[in-house]
Amino acid sequence: MNTSKSVLLAIAFACLALLGFALYLQHGLDQKPCPLCVMQRYAFAAIALICLASAALPRAAVRAGAGLGLLAALTGAGIAGWHLWVKANPEISCGIDPLETALNKIPSAELLPFLFQANGFCSTDYAPILGLSTPTWALLWFALFSIALGRTAFKR
Repeated sequence: MNTSKSVLLAIAFACLALLGFALYLQHGLDQKPCPLCVMQRYAFAAIALICLASAALPRAAVRAGAGLGLLAALTGAGIAGWHLWVKANPEISCGIDPLETALNKIPSAELLPFLFQANGFCSTDYAPILGLSTPTWALLWFALFSIALGRTAFKR
């Protein structure tokens, strides 16, 4: 197996592990996911699916798949960055977010409510994990995936 496919598989499995950890935080530690958390979950799921599909494709398509994964990772990084901004300015998050209602109506949220149902507030402060908040960790992972996918997509 070439290194590009190995990178894609490693990223896919890391994203699946992060989704598993998100489920642990939600169901084990009772940290309710907000709409921005759920959107980050969608980004991790998209990266995982894109990387798994791209790893199964012929070598010529691997770079294109890495490019699509890069777009998903950059989107996730943008959402995580916005989430950090909302946490720094909690006055903008008030009551039920209209985004929550729209996200909860998506078929995947109705099919997999334990994973994609938003029922928390974006400004809620939970205990940090190794000194960093959950959206900070998500941003770091998205940045790491962006670097690895960018290198895979644009290497010669």
